[in-house]
Amino acid sequence: MSTHTPQPSRPQPPLTDAPAPAPAPAPAPERDSVRFEPLNVLSLDMLLPVEQQAYSHPWSRGNFIDAMAAGNEAQLLVDARGELVGYFVAMIVLDEVHLLNITVAPSRQRQGWARILLDALALWARQRKAQWIWLEVRESNVRARSIYAAHGYQEVGLRKNYYPMHDGPREHAVLMSLKLWP
Repeated sequence: MSTHTPQPSRPQPPLTDAPAPAPAPAPAPERDSVRFEPLNVLSLDMLLPVEQQAYSHPWSRGNFIDAMAAGNEAQLLVDARGELVGYFVAMIVLDEVHLLNITVAPSRQRQGWARILLDALALWARQRKAQWIWLEVRESNVRARSIYAAHGYQEVGLRKNYYPMHDGPREHAVLMSLKLWP
């Protein structure tokens, strides 16, 4: 008497010439498990290390506290684990919003989070009936400039010697704007 272990059945090819169904698209990275929350003094301990990693001349704790005290909009984008993905700080004056700081954590860059932050900023600005969003970006920051341009921002001017540099001379800022309403 012999013992027979059945082999698992192998998938059979389709009986028709119809193409196989396309594989399901990969899910967007963690898009469903993030949330916006307002910046507060307690969350600065989580934010400041990201700010320091992201910039050669980061904002200080005092800069963020002053921005909050002035009533500026400051939002954090946080994932399901409570880790900081990014943030923005903006102020509104009459019908214009000025983006003061926008940052994606260096470990989360090149994953589409800047677009989500910019969309949230535009939504907030539209809810306040703003007509424009304005920002400055280092002339050398080609990647950020291209992200802003892809989001509809136009380069409209240059602020000479705007940003500090480590080696003495200052760097120009490119002034960009986005028209929110026709």
